[in-house]
Amino acid sequence: MREKDFSHITSQIEDLSELCIENNQIDMSLYDKYEVKRGLRDLNGKGVLTGLTEISEIHASDVDENGVSHPCDGELFYRGVNVKDIIAGFTKDKRFGFEEVTYLLLFGKMPDKKELSNFTKLLGEYRCIPPNFVRDIIMKKPSRDIMNAVARSVLMLYSYDDRADDLSIPNVVRQSLQLISELPLLAVYSYQAYRHYHKGGSLIIHEPDPNLSTAENILHLLRADGKYTPLEAEILDIALVLHAEHGGGNNSTFTTHVVTSSGTDTYSSVVSSLGSLKGPKHGGANIKVVKMFDDIKEHVKDWDNQNELSSYVDKILHKEAFDRTGLVYGMGHAVYSLSDPRAKVFKKFVEELSVEKHMEKEYKLMADVERIAAELISKERKIYKGVSANVDFYSGFVYRMLGLPTELYTPIFAVARISGWSAHRIEELINCNKIIRPAYMNVCDRKEYVDLKDR
Repeated sequence: MREKDFSHITSQIEDLSELCIENNQIDMSLYDKYEVKRGLRDLNGKGVLTGLTEISEIHASDVDENGVSHPCDGELFYRGVNVKDIIAGFTKDKRFGFEEVTYLLLFGKMPDKKELSNFTKLLGEYRCIPPNFVRDIIMKKPSRDIMNAVARSVLMLYSYDDRADDLSIPNVVRQSLQLISELPLLAVYSYQAYRHYHKGGSLIIHEPDPNLSTAENILHLLRADGKYTPLEAEILDIALVLHAEHGGGNNSTFTTHVVTSSGTDTYSSVVSSLGSLKGPKHGGANIKVVKMFDDIKEHVKDWDNQNELSSYVDKILHKEAFDRTGLVYGMGHAVYSLSDPRAKVFKKFVEELSVEKHMEKEYKLMADVERIAAELISKERKIYKGVSANVDFYSGFVYRMLGLPTELYTPIFAVARISGWSAHRIEELINCNKIIRPAYMNVCDRKEYVDLKDR
């Protein structure tokens, strides 16, 4: 097939697609009949229990003495330690926290000063990629999608690993630490290649600094002058901490467990999770938030006019504005009820950065939309557990203030979440020896075979 025809959808493909649609319709009432929990969640939003973990806990409801569950302000714990307290601890000491959190997630304990210093040094030593990898892999046929480019690079790293298929815990720990250190480089270098070859920008490739934190290195690698302010690095670090882990049931982490249970290698496991995170229903949500606010800014003349603002948010909610899905992006969460603790912690740092960037008006607009949307959604729709802003509501705004290109929003999420994925992969390898294989019920009627000449 000629290259120019590679992406063309022919009339034959259209016809075959219609056949697919025609013969793949399942009666929705059957899901109720057989008590199938679509999305592995019941009608009240409670997830089906599919595993056990010690890595993190999401607390979104309290149970009273009668066994009745009630919504409460959300809390997130990493290895039993409240994330709010972790962030308060390292910000008080004016140090970066992502490396400390990575240690906690992987090894189940808070590191002391010596352990943290040695671990940070090790990550710095691993923060490099094989010679000529950028030229031979990243620069050749750069992808328009950075997540796909990163996934390709991770798969290629398999070829450089002499022990790629070794599933012993020491080897998987080694692979995990290397990938945690390498992923920021793969993401930024892939973006720089895309920017140069697809956008006509200058090609900027900085060497990483092993003495810098993960957050600092991202900003250093991305910017032409390699410079950043202390507050910029601090807030990006906090964003990485808040996105590092979120339970075993989120789509990409559950993918880690499923794929790991098959006995596959670390590189394939990470790529599978990257593919999950790439989806707009998962890791791409903050991009939608940014686009929604661009739309609000365009159509609301007076941002301080609460009636005008409320009217437009109401139009979004009723599928009359923006993308007409009826979704106010960044509002609500599958698990949290009254509040997302990540959003609550993040919000005050976001406000601080908006002052440094002289974007206080934009921050006020977001805070107003958050309040208005919560009121409108609660009034218009039957929300069993309340509605509030999630972490995606503010993270996109932060990335924009930091000057991060939208193409890197989801890859930055991956840079953070690979710490959680790695912890869950190791937990799966240590504790489970069965392949994950849930049941699907066939609801197709049986038919007699008909000879070709008689069809």
